[in-house]
Amino acid sequence: MIQYIKQQALYLAILCSAALTLNRVSPANAENLAHGRVTVLDGIPYYVDDIPVSRLLDVPASTLNSANLSDVDILPMTVISSNTSDFTGSELNATIAEYSTRDDVFSLAFLNTIYLTNTKHGSAAIDVQSTLPELHRNGNSVLMVSPEYHPSETAHPAMKTRLSLELSVGPYFLSTKTGQIFKAHRLYEDPQMAFLESSVSDGMGGYRPPPGRSIAVPSRLYYTVTAEKPLAGLRLGVKDIYHIKGLRTSGGNRAYYSLYGPRNATGTAVQRLINKGAVFVGKMGTVQFANGDRPTADWVDFHCPFNPRGDGYQDPSGSSTGPGAGMGAYDWLDIAVGSDTGGSMRGPAGAQGLFGNRPSTGAVQLDNVIPLCSGLDTAGVFARSAHTWARVAHTWYQYFDGDYRSYPKRLLYPRNSFTPKAINNTDASAVIERFVLKLETFLGAQRTHVDINSAWNSTRPSDAPDTTLQDMLHYTYGTLISVHQWLHLGAPFFQDYAAKHDDRTPYINPGPLLRWNIGKEAQQEGWDKAWQNKTIFQHWWNGDTGFGAHDNETCSDAIYIYPNSVGSVSYRDEYFGPPSPPFWGMSDSNIAVFAGVPDLVVPIGEVPYNSTKSGKTEYLPVTMSLVAARSCDLMLANMVREMEAQDILRPVAVGPMLYPSKGYPSSNVGGKLDYLG
Repeated sequence: MIQYIKQQALYLAILCSAALTLNRVSPANAENLAHGRVTVLDGIPYYVDDIPVSRLLDVPASTLNSANLSDVDILPMTVISSNTSDFTGSELNATIAEYSTRDDVFSLAFLNTIYLTNTKHGSAAIDVQSTLPELHRNGNSVLMVSPEYHPSETAHPAMKTRLSLELSVGPYFLSTKTGQIFKAHRLYEDPQMAFLESSVSDGMGGYRPPPGRSIAVPSRLYYTVTAEKPLAGLRLGVKDIYHIKGLRTSGGNRAYYSLYGPRNATGTAVQRLINKGAVFVGKMGTVQFANGDRPTADWVDFHCPFNPRGDGYQDPSGSSTGPGAGMGAYDWLDIAVGSDTGGSMRGPAGAQGLFGNRPSTGAVQLDNVIPLCSGLDTAGVFARSAHTWARVAHTWYQYFDGDYRSYPKRLLYPRNSFTPKAINNTDASAVIERFVLKLETFLGAQRTHVDINSAWNSTRPSDAPDTTLQDMLHYTYGTLISVHQWLHLGAPFFQDYAAKHDDRTPYINPGPLLRWNIGKEAQQEGWDKAWQNKTIFQHWWNGDTGFGAHDNETCSDAIYIYPNSVGSVSYRDEYFGPPSPPFWGMSDSNIAVFAGVPDLVVPIGEVPYNSTKSGKTEYLPVTMSLVAARSCDLMLANMVREMEAQDILRPVAVGPMLYPSKGYPSSNVGGKLDYLG
């Protein structure tokens, strides 16, 4: 008992000394908030949650309070776990190096206080001679150890204590008043305006927004990948059309955000990713109600996020605009979920040069999501590497067979999509041709030139109208989304808003308002006709005379490819006329929409342009779409992952360029393409 009191006194003296000498946390750098606290360590802001994850035992609160630490009531702390019987200075340094490499939340400031635990059964010791100098060199002031350790009573200033709940390794904050321990969240700014709201766990299966505009991200060290949690630690941003328990949904509309309260359930699609270990960090910007506004004038209620590529003033595309912009800009964000009805994933994937997809229709259940057209809506994910994208796809799209390791031997090449006139960029044409050649080698196939319109004319189904494919589908997409969203979202929203606001009408951005007016006029009869035409095309494409047939060995009989983005300049400060109806007819990008098949965008290069904004040569992405048979999403995942392993595809960086390490001069376009070779 006497020795325990001595250890308490020694610990208290060290703690008081830390309070007097610690200059990394001070009242000037800490702000008390209703839901936690913001503090600054070595110039980096952190959010300290108010939900404790553990507490020091064997250290009475009265003992901590008696320290009278008026200047500092929280201390940065690191939990270190060792599996050796003798903890040494070299192990300490190796652990610090590992934490620093793996985690952007951890910093040396968290070594002020260390809690050392041991996973080896039996007793453990600390090699005082090698450890003490390294502790001092790394700024440690307080060392606590779990009961397995038996430090020297006279030579090592370590205090034995226990935790009320075991903790993962990594950085935390310790309350000197209560002994409670809190998770550390690093706060990141959002200069691209990709996020609408940050989020932290409420400890009850839901989420809440922390104060301020910064995005709070927890330490990566808290999470370990397991068979049950294959996505453990992947930071996840979500387009703000998905309902999340505890948070409001805006859908890109201020009136909608204010009218409806925090949601009481998280949609199945997002919840599955969370259940598999993904760490939700916030809601991200969307074109209003997942429609198609153009930057910047059409984005009235919320400002359009900024595309980080090129000069930073290019159209980021939509409607999954925030997820695309955030993934192109922030290396602290690992994956982002959007939606695709008519191109809302694939457009931003092309504009930002990302891996992004429209899955087979029905791949993921879409409850608790703002609908555009439920029969066409899909949930996709953005990633910066094929490996990460495939990892998420295999976890998320659980209903598909993912064992296909042989790939289609037919490569369908729509000739009209690859002409110089269609691409209108000679540099992009060269990038695309090199990729197609490599894809042919990878598949062991030569491209087959196809023409969808000609094929339709020669094999038109008997139940199809006696007209061209373009004419049959001209009004199809626009009618389906306009009628459905008006009936299932617009009309009830207007009614709810009027009931609460003295019969007033909520503000709606120009694009969705135009579409809703179309929906009012067309009504259900127009929708039924459009759906019939869509179904006719779906059966044709997926049948024997179309291009979407299955294969027992390769899942899909063929891969249909087309250019997604070709480095075209589209400045966000251009003025356009008013929005036009979304009557788009038939195009390569609509195949997946009408046929319900997967369409995966992959980055293949970037090309130079002379920016009128920066006055410099900048670079924009070139991307390709890979289309497969229905339900062959995971075959595509395996295929692109293998292509990345063979350097046919490569992970992309964040920022202005996809591949900045190449350092290509603007005058050396040929050299610029060498990354494919």
